[in-house]
Amino acid sequence: QESLQRKETEFRDVVKPGRTELMDAVPMTLGMSFGAFADGVARDRWRIFKCRERLKRVNLGGTAIGTGLGAPRDYILAVTGTLASLAGLPVSRAENLVDATQNMDVFVEVSGMLKACAATLMKIASDLRLLASGPGAGLGELILPPLQAGSSIMAGKINPVMPEAVIQAALRVMANDQTVTLAAAMGQLELNHLMPLLAHAILESLTLLTCACQGLATGCVDGILADRERCLLLVEQSGALATVLVPALGYDRVERLLAEAKAAGRSVRDQAALDGLASPETLDKLLSPKRLCKLGFTPGEFEGVEPR
Repeated sequence: QESLQRKETEFRDVVKPGRTELMDAVPMTLGMSFGAFADGVARDRWRIFKCRERLKRVNLGGTAIGTGLGAPRDYILAVTGTLASLAGLPVSRAENLVDATQNMDVFVEVSGMLKACAATLMKIASDLRLLASGPGAGLGELILPPLQAGSSIMAGKINPVMPEAVIQAALRVMANDQTVTLAAAMGQLELNHLMPLLAHAILESLTLLTCACQGLATGCVDGILADRERCLLLVEQSGALATVLVPALGYDRVERLLAEAKAAGRSVRDQAALDGLASPETLDKLLSPKRLCKLGFTPGEFEGVEPR
């Protein structure tokens, strides 16, 4: 999260095209992208932290099926506290030991939160890989740190190995979640006999997510660079900037502006100035990173823009 937040600050003035369904949409800053990544990870941190509460309750003292049959009452009342003291863990005895012995829904809930984190990491890793694609024949907005040679025959080719490692870890966590779900559902009557599998799957998911977060931060995000010239070129070539002018010019006029710019091979900015819709200075102000980062607009911002 901290690595992503640092990049949010570093790239706050890098304007790029935002995309929906992989098509040019509206302008944004690269810092906004990393800010969204960071907020997603922050929510996952909070969810996983809260999951610790679910795992604190144990069925220790319930003996075979949770009734405590065969164990001294004093032992049942004392054993969990003794374990907490010896292990330094804040465990407590479940209120209903019969329930805690046969129902594993708590582990399904915890695994679901781990899967949510995996989904967030997979989305981030996939986006980083896509934004760094090419670089000559792809998007090429990001430059990922080169970790190893990508090919024995294609000289100079560098593959996004760290994002791809994170994607694979995320897929495994998602598979483990399905395992946990089925194992919890397959417990029969008073005991779930699949606890070893449940524990293995969750512990593996925790290990994978820990390694994925650390690897993505130190082996990728910390060393990411922005190709600022490429970002500017793409945003100027796309129709993303034109949407900024819709409140002042109207949808139909902006649509015509886009068509004119495309036919003439000009940028939207140059075509708008050529058509006399606004001065270059006004367009620079409207399309500046500071303006694009603002929430919404005020009518006074479009002074100097004249529909023609």
